[in-house]
Amino acid sequence: MSSRADANLDTALSTVTEEIGRTNTKASILLAFTGAVLAGLASLADDGLSLPTRVFGSLAVLALGVAAVFLLLVVRPRLGGTDRASFPYWARLNEDEIRASMNSDTRAAQVKVLSRIAVWKYIGLRRAVDLILTALALLDLAAICAAL
Repeated sequence: MSSRADANLDTALSTVTEEIGRTNTKASILLAFTGAVLAGLASLADDGLSLPTRVFGSLAVLALGVAAVFLLLVVRPRLGGTDRASFPYWARLNEDEIRASMNSDTRAAQVKVLSRIAVWKYIGLRRAVDLILTALALLDLAAICAAL
């Protein structure tokens, strides 16, 4: 393999690994935000709110709950490891099998597997953000109804 291809594989592997780290960080921040909003809403649940306010508030809580599920799935570890290029796969091998598997260049396979994981995580983040934005809009409607 050329030195250019080696450098490109190393760069791609590093980039994809960093992207996975970014998704986990973003998901953690959004989980904290979602949890705080849900806790705040729980403290308002029995304040004699009007029916429209309760309906919009309930829909917001539902949207935030589903967003939290997506965020938890983003940070949930993937341990399938049937790709022959990841630590879950290597964990099932004995020492001799691990040494033998290190004789081949698995960077391309790792880039592929990690890229799929990163894309899946970003899709989950996108869905969660969309749901959080929906919940915030519903909370705005609930606040308007409460003010009337």
